[in-house]
Amino acid sequence: MATRHDYIILNKKLDKYFKLLSDHLGLELDISEVERRRLSFYIYILEQVCNESDIGKLASCVIDTNFNKLVFERAVDDCGVDAIYIDDEKLELKLFNFKYRNSFNPDKNQKLNDNFISTKFLNFAIKERSGALDKYPEDIKEKIRFVSSVLNRPNDDWKVELYQVSNEAKEVKQMNYELESLAEMYAIGINSLALPTISSFMTIRPENIDAQLLIDKEALMSYSEDNKASAKSFIARVKCSEILRITCNSHELRNELNIEDADSLHSVNLDFGVLFDNVRGLVKRSKYNKNIAKTLKNDPKKFFMYNNGITLIAENIISKTLAGKQWSKVKLNGLQVVNGGQTLRTIHEFNKESPENLEKYLYDAEVLVRMFMPDGEANEAHKIAEYTNSQNPIKAVDLKSLSTEQIEIERYLDECDIAYARKTGDTGPKDDKEYKHTINMETFAKLLKAKGGQPEKTTSSTRGLFEENYRKLFIEDFDLSEAPKLIDSYFQIIRCYKQSKLNGNQLKYAYIIYLKEFFQNEKFEKLIDDLETFLQNYIAENDDVTAVKALGSAQFKKQFMEHLGLTN
Repeated sequence: MATRHDYIILNKKLDKYFKLLSDHLGLELDISEVERRRLSFYIYILEQVCNESDIGKLASCVIDTNFNKLVFERAVDDCGVDAIYIDDEKLELKLFNFKYRNSFNPDKNQKLNDNFISTKFLNFAIKERSGALDKYPEDIKEKIRFVSSVLNRPNDDWKVELYQVSNEAKEVKQMNYELESLAEMYAIGINSLALPTISSFMTIRPENIDAQLLIDKEALMSYSEDNKASAKSFIARVKCSEILRITCNSHELRNELNIEDADSLHSVNLDFGVLFDNVRGLVKRSKYNKNIAKTLKNDPKKFFMYNNGITLIAENIISKTLAGKQWSKVKLNGLQVVNGGQTLRTIHEFNKESPENLEKYLYDAEVLVRMFMPDGEANEAHKIAEYTNSQNPIKAVDLKSLSTEQIEIERYLDECDIAYARKTGDTGPKDDKEYKHTINMETFAKLLKAKGGQPEKTTSSTRGLFEENYRKLFIEDFDLSEAPKLIDSYFQIIRCYKQSKLNGNQLKYAYIIYLKEFFQNEKFEKLIDDLETFLQNYIAENDDVTAVKALGSAQFKKQFMEHLGLTN
């Protein structure tokens, strides 16, 4: 169950996200603290659930009436759904109903009836009466039409989910008959999301996590690069009950080798701090893996063979052979699980499912555990995390978040009072520091691409930025000393667009970044005026061409560069 402490941490996180929202949209809102947190609550949850870090894109997903009034200065009737997120690649449509509470009540549950508010929107979208959408802005009108097209094709491959989100202490765990009927009627999934789950999203850079294990000599193998190496690594066969213990949120239990009362282990939770260096970003979006749980229950003795295992690193690993030479005690200081986070989370969820699961299954099941103590080479710990995950289907940007050059960028920008968010949900290397700007890795990569001469391609697949283009962007053509100026320019351009009352977007910002390379002494306002004037003329001369389509085309770029007297 969530605590008041979780509520306070969430609010601190939301305060930082409001600054993120304001910076990326050029906002200067004179509103209350509660209202600021309410607005950033939308962005923070959308980022976590949808695995999307583009603040501008996330803000455009919000159709809530009050959000649009304050942020975009326009009138919108949300009809009971506050946000629409469309994932064309995964064929997923996510609808959100938000409730932010400005006080904490440990006994407060989410209300089941909150879901029914959204039926007004669902009915509206399905029927889509002629003229009913005329009152909506074009971008929201387009989203509602898309929702309508998906809901009216029941046999389509699209997965539709409705999220009921609040910062209340307790989630709705069981659907009643009415909610089940609602889900069946609209062929959608219904999910509740409250503080107990939200607390697992929050990346708080952890204090060192220490633990110790007692391992049968026959189940332990040591490894070192050479005989003179000070760092020892181990490969071991470890009971799942022990994995549960050394990664739990109790310091006492993590260091207790002889636990007589199984109830003490059944009541523990996963300490998410052990997953801070995991490339999947706390595994917060990974679903409870039913296949892993099924193996634990049906074939606990074969779990070792069927599971890929867990990889952990530690600042220090000390192994001591005990009297009789049958057992070894292994002490782990500064423990981090860098691979196998989904297995770890599933073990904890399986433990909480039933009191009997611990004694009947987890004590019998074993898992392969690789324990490394990085030594010597700089950022070796991050390399272990990156390379041991590279064979799994993980986003390229997540893999690169732990590379040596990305760590160096984070450290350098921190000295310049700029927070470099390498992973989703991160707000800088120091939680108690107020940063001038916060920028995520994807946005920074797009700025580098624009600066390098390809502003029209900055909205293309993120995968390309961190795979085939990565070395050119971050190594071959990269100058770390120029990074702060580039980031300052980006946020200054956003402010200029906001002050000019013109509609800005990522492609426009990218073009201005590119133009600044040629016109170093020109003010941003002049460059913006040049771009906007040419863009409007281009659209007028080309039928059925939108601003986004024009800016993303090679033809527009070529003509614009020629207009400015530049060679494209």
